[in-house]
Amino acid sequence: MEVSVGDVVMPGDTVKDITTINKKETIILGPGLRREADTVFAFKAGILKKTKPAIYYIDSYQKRYVPNRGEHVIGIVTQKGSDIFKVDIGASEQASLSYLAFEGATKKNRPDIQVGDIVFAKLLVASKDMEPELVCVDSHGKEKKLGVLSSDGMLFTCSISLVRKILNQSSPLFNTLAQSQAFEVAAGMNGRVWIKAKTIQETIAVANAILAAEYAPYKDITKLCSNIEKTLLLSQFNNTD
Repeated sequence: MEVSVGDVVMPGDTVKDITTINKKETIILGPGLRREADTVFAFKAGILKKTKPAIYYIDSYQKRYVPNRGEHVIGIVTQKGSDIFKVDIGASEQASLSYLAFEGATKKNRPDIQVGDIVFAKLLVASKDMEPELVCVDSHGKEKKLGVLSSDGMLFTCSISLVRKILNQSSPLFNTLAQSQAFEVAAGMNGRVWIKAKTIQETIAVANAILAAEYAPYKDITKLCSNIEKTLLLSQFNNTD
């Protein structure tokens, strides 16, 4: 069966839009899609989605993360070895993170990371035949927003489809929340979100807004954020009495 963007797909379906697309366009296959010769098949059920410029993937509700090269994930350090850290990213096996995969790191100047620390990293290697490998620098060796996340923040898990939703450029969630409160956020494609705001109450309020957005259409997210902000203000007012 041939399917197009926006259709519900089942494992084994052929993706028509990709097989007939302009040959000059660079195509990136995301989660749920696999190429065999000149044909692209779906290997899990969900909705076929496309993001610019030509990134195709299957959007489905899942909690078990399947690593994909180039995705940003949030992991928890579980072991320290002589040359690498072992990091739990919520996949079927742990990922490795080299001591040298940090900005400015050398054999003598190693990053101060302990078991239990939370890291925001990028998948450098992700293959069914190889152990996932993480890095905390971009292609220019710069850390930017990657690296160890503060222990003062709050980490929680959600569905992978929700992470895709809140990271979508069309989602007004973060812009709406930022109008009334300051916060830092890191969202991993493995269904983990880290938040840090000025107070515990504000941190919880942002987390509640993210979780509540899962089943809300984009047009209702602004109203949803307003309701959560009102609840937070009322709580702060009561605490001052």
